[in-house]
Parts: sequence; C-alpha cells; structure tokens
Amino acid sequence: MNKVIKYVWLDILQNKIILAYTLFLLGVSLSLFGMESNPAKGLLGLLNVVLMVVPLISLVFTTIHFYNSYEFIELLLAQPIPRTRLLLSEFAGVASSLVTALLVGVGVPVAVFGAGFTGLALVGAGVLLTVVFVAMAFLASVLTRDKSRGIGVALLLWFYFALLYDGLVLGILFGFSDYPLEKAMLGLTTLNPVDLARIFILLQMDVSALMGYTGALYQEFFGSALGSVYALGVMVLWAVVPTWAAVRVFRKKDL
Repeated sequence: MNKVIKYVWLDILQNKIILAYTLFLLGVSLSLFGMESNPAKGLLGLLNVVLMVVPLISLVFTTIHFYNSYEFIELLLAQPIPRTRLLLSEFAGVASSLVTALLVGVGVPVAVFGAGFTGLALVGAGVLLTVVFVAMAFLASVLTRDKSRGIGVALLLWFYFALLYDGLVLGILFGFSDYPLEKAMLGLTTLNPVDLARIFILLQMDVSALMGYTGALYQEFFGSALGSVYALGVMVLWAVVPTWAAVRVFRKKDL
C-alpha cells in the first residue's frame, strides 16, 4: 500500500499540470503579499483564490487522473491486492500530491509574509478543501466509466458548491425573510464545505461584518472552541463520507 502511495505521489508531482498549479499558486501568493503592506489584506485576497481555485483543480485533476490510470488500476487488481486498499492508496497518493503543491504554493508565502494563526487557518482550510474535493472526484469517477461524463459531474460539483449554493441560500433568506433564520443558517453552512471554510477563516480575520446580519451568530458559535471543533469535524466528514461511498461502489464495480 505504501509503495502505491509513494509511486502515485511522485508520479503526480512530476506532472506538468501540477507543476503549473504550484507555480500559479506561488505567483499569486507572492503578488498579493507584495502589493499589500498589510499581511491581513494579502491573506484576504488569497482566501478567494483558495476557495475557488483549489476545489476546481482538485476535482478536475483527480477525475482526469483516475480515468488515465484505469489501465494501471486494472493491472494492480490482477495482483492479490484488495480493491479497498488499492482505491485508498490511490486516494492518498493524489490527495498528498495536491496538498504538497498547495503547501509549496500557498503555505511557504504565508509562512514568510503572513505567519500567525490566521495564516495557519487559511492553509489548513486549503488542505481540508483539497482532501474533500479529491474525495468527491473519486466518487464521481467510480460512478461512471465514461470519462467525459465523469469530468462533467466534477465541474457541476464545483459549480454547485462554489457558485450556485450561495445563490440558493440567498433565495431562501429573501423568501423567508419574515422568519428567524439565524440558527437555520448554521445548518445550511454545514451543507457546503466551501462556505464553512470561508466563514471560519473570515472569523479568524475578525471581519464578521462582511457576512451580514448573521455574522454575529457565526462569531458566537464558530468563534468558540466548540465551534472550531465542530467545523473541523464537519470538514472531516465531508472527506470521509464521499471516500467511504467511493470505496463501496468500487468494491462492487465491474471493471
């Protein structure tokens, strides 16, 4: 299992797309910190990159990699290797390589220019989002054998979580504006890992006013130790559940 993880990790790190992804993150990070004398503003600008680019690359690259590795997976399955162990090894290899790219492209500049708990929270959220969307990509890939359909599902997932979900939430807020929805917003937040990461990081930056009238409620809950543990636990579930579902489908899938 460790040999498969190491092979996948090293193979992906040599991929031109991952190298370009790393350089892109590094260039954007250095530019944002270089344009702002205040590191907090640089972190705020970097937040949007982490929330939009990281999930997109994680989804699309993982999906393409899975389909391109299909023959390799079939070859390994001809050996006495359990399907569960093989898929988890592939998952660990892909996730660790993308996390490595993120740590180099974002983590190093943050450590140099924006060291502190806020910078650590931003990098940590990026790592969790990477793992979460790699898990979703694996689930989307094992559900269908057709490559174009799998990539289409991955893009739809990104569009939903990064763009469409916020519009749906706003529609609910306007449609039921006469009712107290503050507590319901906490539940809606947990249904989107991107929103959860955004709120948690904004609270560390002490800019809860940017979140509107629900900012005080978010500050009260997610600003506490219990709220931080809750947010971390939900993010872990967002990674575990799709991975578990992908393993179940893959074990029964006819290759």
